[in-house]
Amino acid sequence: MASGKQSPRQKMINLMYLIFIAMLALNMSKEVLAAFGLMNEKLEASNEKMTANNSDFFAGLETKASEDKLKYGPLFEKAREVKQLSQDYYQYLEGLKKEMLKDQEDPNNYVVMDKSDFLDQKFFQGDKLSPEGKKFLSSLTNYRDQILKVIPENMDDIKGSVKTRFETGGPDGKVERIRDGVKVDWMNYHFEGYPMVASLTKITQLQADVKATEQEILKGLLEGNLTSAVSLKNFSTLLDQEKSVFYAGEKFKGSLVLGKTDKTSKPVKADLTLDGRKLTEGKDYELEAGGVKLLVSAGAAGDHELKGQLIYMQDGNEVPVEVNNTFSTINKPNAAVIAADKMNVVYRGVANPMTISIPGIPDNKVKASAPGLRQVKGSKYIMNPGKGREVTISASGVLPDGTRISTPATFRIKDIPRPGGTVRGEAGSIKMPRRNLEIATIGAMLEDFDFDLNLAVSGFKFKVPGQPTVEVNGNKLDARAKSALKRARRGDAVQIFDIKAYITNNRSYKLKKVSPVVVELTN
Repeated sequence: MASGKQSPRQKMINLMYLIFIAMLALNMSKEVLAAFGLMNEKLEASNEKMTANNSDFFAGLETKASEDKLKYGPLFEKAREVKQLSQDYYQYLEGLKKEMLKDQEDPNNYVVMDKSDFLDQKFFQGDKLSPEGKKFLSSLTNYRDQILKVIPENMDDIKGSVKTRFETGGPDGKVERIRDGVKVDWMNYHFEGYPMVASLTKITQLQADVKATEQEILKGLLEGNLTSAVSLKNFSTLLDQEKSVFYAGEKFKGSLVLGKTDKTSKPVKADLTLDGRKLTEGKDYELEAGGVKLLVSAGAAGDHELKGQLIYMQDGNEVPVEVNNTFSTINKPNAAVIAADKMNVVYRGVANPMTISIPGIPDNKVKASAPGLRQVKGSKYIMNPGKGREVTISASGVLPDGTRISTPATFRIKDIPRPGGTVRGEAGSIKMPRRNLEIATIGAMLEDFDFDLNLAVSGFKFKVPGQPTVEVNGNKLDARAKSALKRARRGDAVQIFDIKAYITNNRSYKLKKVSPVVVELTN
């Protein structure tokens, strides 16, 4: 009001203005409180309707899961977890609302709910949260975090909505107060100093967010299931051809098609025949994701017909898919295939593994012969060549059409190469201390040889410069050799030669002369 001296009349007018402004503020306050109350009623009505809708969704999903557990079972389990989390948090909020209204004579008389005492005392102790305030905040954040864990990774938009709905401030737990730019705790900003009806409406809004979250996740799961069902990641290419065997120069007739291979495309049963013979599950075939795994034999040469039905579940009903395919076991080669598993020669004194077969003829119908050749199993043979420089292996058999095939193959025979002597596993010219040589083992080895042969040493000669040659039996220095070694000087080259080596499992074979080893003493 204007300063200076005022008449009694002017003072009365000023007082009337103050009273008038206070009356306007009081009326507006009551209107705002009533507006919050009406908003709370609409939210509660909406929550009841959404609860009924969500229950219908869950009931439908439960029915689908009972009809097709493989396809809808995991989906229903996720939805049930979301429902339980939402129900627990919703009931906690409902209990808090009942506690707020328990002392109100008329819970619909919103204009008298203008005090903030209830939540101020329940949630806060001075400038800190009370135990009940901490419980309220942790219940909200726990619900948010648990729900986010349930939501699949491909539902980023729903995750974003959940984070926004149940946001509790920045990293420091505070929010920006837009009107004055001062940071305060999230709980203080939303629940301290507000009329009871405003806080009641906020809590009802949290319940509405819970119901909306339930519904969004349920719809997202269903949509994701439909997307997954048609996703190209669940398909693979299959070759659909007129027959399984084509001859050189013949025009190929076939096409690439898509086949569904995910777990939901597993048939529930099958009714199949092969060349008119009924197939048995477990013995002749197995049901698997994408179709049926056949366990039948390819059979005799010729075309074979596979007919019947695969039965799938769709919307609780059995849907048959016709099967009408052919395959052929015809293979008409004109020569045998003979190959050495290790090399293009065979070695004397070694069991040389061989593979001998004729495409189109069973292994038990193929006959192979050569000096030193014996069959192990099927197409696997062992060749132990004798004297001479070459050996010829003959393989023969009869094709299903009566054509006889006989093919010879000649292999060179080589002796096992010259072994090299070793001291402590080292060959050639080496250096080592006197003590190491004294206790070392003398051996023999075949470098760059394709076979693992176990060579042993039965004796050798040992020569120290200026000392008589010592002949040793065994593979270690004896007393005489050690005595000669003690007279050697640093830098002397000690020779180990005339090493007698043999193959442990074939002592009758005479190895070539073993190369000597020279050891320079380092002390």
